[in-house]
Amino acid sequence: MEIAIFLFVIALVFIVRSIKIVPQQNAWVKERLGKYAGTLTPGLNFLVPFVDQVAYKHSLKEIALDVPSQVCITKDNTQLQVDGILYFQVTDPMRASYGSANYVNAITQLAQTTLRSVIGKLELDRTFEERDILNAQVVAAIDEAALNWGVKVLRYEIKDLTPPKEILHAMQQQITAEREKRALIAASEGRKQEQINIATGEREAFIARSEGEKQAAINNAQGEAAAILAVAEASALAIERVARAIQQPGGEQAVQLKVAEKAVEAYGRVAADASTTLIVPSHMGEVSSLIASAMAMVKSQTHGGTH
Repeated sequence: MEIAIFLFVIALVFIVRSIKIVPQQNAWVKERLGKYAGTLTPGLNFLVPFVDQVAYKHSLKEIALDVPSQVCITKDNTQLQVDGILYFQVTDPMRASYGSANYVNAITQLAQTTLRSVIGKLELDRTFEERDILNAQVVAAIDEAALNWGVKVLRYEIKDLTPPKEILHAMQQQITAEREKRALIAASEGRKQEQINIATGEREAFIARSEGEKQAAINNAQGEAAAILAVAEASALAIERVARAIQQPGGEQAVQLKVAEKAVEAYGRVAADASTTLIVPSHMGEVSSLIASAMAMVKSQTHGGTH
């Protein structure tokens, strides 16, 4: 009975040592008598008991490695406290097992030295502006060396770039001065635009007033011209009608009578004015001759108007 139990225990040990179940996204390195003998893939795998053994276990998932903070010197001799995160993945379990004694430590050290070298080539201001370039250069440098370690470096991200307090204070003052400068420029541009708008408005108003005055003058001139033309046309029409009336039977006698009445009215007005000296013709025949002269003038005007 004891022998059976012993044999059962031995068989169980053999089964346990010969059967290996590898989880998904993992790779186990198998050694046979101390020599690399293959890589166990996810699932059920069999080993030769006491001959084969699992020497290394690797996760094939993407791993985020926190790179410790370090002091870097920029090209303009400014100290920066820098830390970051490195993302990598094991792509070759065999090289990851035998290419480096500790590939995680090797990647960490290489990331720090590469970052110091890259930052040393840049001035302080550029280190803040060119983070993407810094990250890409670190990844390129580490990835080339990590190939021998069976590791693929995916990306590197700088978390913090912290300059000394004095530099931070100076940068803050520079930012404040730049903002004040932009505010002054914006205010001056606003005042300039305001003056331009006022000048433009005044110019347009002056033009509008001058155009109005010009149009008013044109309208007045046209009105006066129209009035003069109307008066002239009325006078011509009146003369034409008078001429026609004179040519009618009895027209000449009517004109003589009208002229005589005007002469009498004129003499009456002159006589009514005490301050005026009235000179009366010695013979009334002179009055008739005056009327005859007036009639001759009327006839000449009427004949001239008719021709």
